[in-house]
Amino acid sequence: MKRRPLPLALLMLIPLSLLASGCSGASPAASSGGSGSGTDGKGSVVLNVGDQKGGAEAVLRAAGELDDLDYRIKWSTFTSGPPLLEAVNAKAVDIGSVGNTPPVFAVGAESKVTVVAATHGDTSGETILVPNDSKLKRTEDLKGRSVAVAQGSSAHYQLVASMRKAGLELSDVKVTYLQPADALAAFAGGKVDAWAVWDPYTSQVLTGKLGKVLTDGRGVVNGLNFQVAAPGALADKGKSAAVGDYLKRLRRAEVWVYEHPEEWAKVWAKDTGLPYEVALAAVKRTYGTRISVAVDKEAVASEQEIADTFAELKLVPRRFDFADYVDTRFNKGLPPSTTEGRSYKEGS
Repeated sequence: MKRRPLPLALLMLIPLSLLASGCSGASPAASSGGSGSGTDGKGSVVLNVGDQKGGAEAVLRAAGELDDLDYRIKWSTFTSGPPLLEAVNAKAVDIGSVGNTPPVFAVGAESKVTVVAATHGDTSGETILVPNDSKLKRTEDLKGRSVAVAQGSSAHYQLVASMRKAGLELSDVKVTYLQPADALAAFAGGKVDAWAVWDPYTSQVLTGKLGKVLTDGRGVVNGLNFQVAAPGALADKGKSAAVGDYLKRLRRAEVWVYEHPEEWAKVWAKDTGLPYEVALAAVKRTYGTRISVAVDKEAVASEQEIADTFAELKLVPRRFDFADYVDTRFNKGLPPSTTEGRSYKEGS
């Protein structure tokens, strides 16, 4: 394989704060001080929320949803979903947001976590990217080629599902497990033939004209993201009420993001170091399309398929019923999990 020099423009495009983030990985948390304490010493409930750079705290603040809380939120920032779920399991975090695959790996490792809420959105930002000069034209062409992917991420399952749709197995490609920072360098330097990844990395590569999409997640993956809570927090009356209120605020913030994509892109770009154009592209391709949906039988069945797939591949050490790790008390009034996400008109 011809080696390409690492473009300086690519290195400048990806801020270091984002290179470590996303919905995968196993890096340690950069915590602002999580605590299992239920109150703050004054009798007020403290909700310990796991977050990622440019995540829930930023969007809730931008949407004006942190102005009138009757409980206190203690934020802890994590690099990605798996270490966040480790903190949930350790009772250091009460709730946090992750993609569709980290809960499967967490439960497979017998972590004590509970899925309490879901969003559904467009999956065109979940992609397998190839360099602009690649001769690969379809998924079948990946046979015998090398693909970078973050183990345990939503992209990991997308790669497996895309391969199977094309009549191939994961063993038909040379999988290189890399976190985004290393995968980016490998992709740009010609050390791998393809990169399975998610937004905003997809938008970064496409906006910078540094690669193209071989295939994406539409019709392949479920487009779900989850709020995952600690069972102990759900058993606590005060914290459970705070979780319910927090979820309602996130739902209102989702609508605000959809209705104010440019405003949110500016905030997000400032918070993460993303170029504004990349942030806006990712909002319109992925983040602005998400809507809150019920954690229903269809969502559970879809996640069960992911769990069974990884158990079959022996990447998850045991089989389990995903339904045993779901709490549906916050489903009231929400549409089915299969409800189509929001979309922006062409050229908007």
